[in-house]
Amino acid sequence: MPLVLTRTTESPIPLEVDAIQLETVREQSIDDVKGTLIYHGNRHVPLGEFFDVSGSADDEELIWQGDCSRVKQIGAKLSRGKICVEGDAGMHLGAEMTGGEIIVNGNVADWAGAEMHGGRIHIKGHAGHLVGAVYRGGRRGMTGGEILIDGDAGNEIGHTMRRGTIAVKGKTGDAAGFNMLAGSLLFFGETGIRPGAGMRRGTIALFSDAQPPAMLPTFKFACTCQPVFLRFYLLELRKHGFDVPSHLLEAEYHRYCGDFLEYGKGEILIRADLN
Repeated sequence: MPLVLTRTTESPIPLEVDAIQLETVREQSIDDVKGTLIYHGNRHVPLGEFFDVSGSADDEELIWQGDCSRVKQIGAKLSRGKICVEGDAGMHLGAEMTGGEIIVNGNVADWAGAEMHGGRIHIKGHAGHLVGAVYRGGRRGMTGGEILIDGDAGNEIGHTMRRGTIAVKGKTGDAAGFNMLAGSLLFFGETGIRPGAGMRRGTIALFSDAQPPAMLPTFKFACTCQPVFLRFYLLELRKHGFDVPSHLLEAEYHRYCGDFLEYGKGEILIRADLN
């Protein structure tokens, strides 16, 4: 039986729960978990003031229930095990995680998977801005792992990401892959303007039936191709429940190289049948 944290008290003031670490609570009693200090605004308060606690994390599974849309840092620095959020989650979900899995059956606020190093996040709803991004003043965003988003996502997805994969079924905002160092961004919905601005390496693939955004003038058309690696990526996404149309597996893609204001070794792949 998993450890279940059920929201009992609402508050307009955000909670920060990075002190709730799965590796720690699996060794604690229910009373100890309730007594763990979290931030309520700028005050330390026991978790038990806002959540009821039941079950056990012996099997390394933790479930958050209730309205957690203002609960920040769920699953931050997770290294193993599984966390489920039965509803919405707040900012910094899975930030800096190194392993394990987080599943959200709802929407997520900004900075999901920020600077994550490994593991998998699957968001069944929408996500905010800066998914898998670098924190302001940092050097690298996401450096490994996978982030799968069934709904829409905001601006600057994969900002300064170094490795890993982000896949979005729905719409994405502007400046996806901004300053991207490497990694893969796979977008199945309509994409905002200026994808790949400042990217150095990596791949951005656009699969939507919608008209793709105009390429920045610092990207140059290279060729029309059928990338073998892309087929393997798409088949892997199917294993995780993504609805990947069969025609994408055999499609040809226009390849644009850039950003030539940087190294120019990045690529944006756009379905050839849309041009």
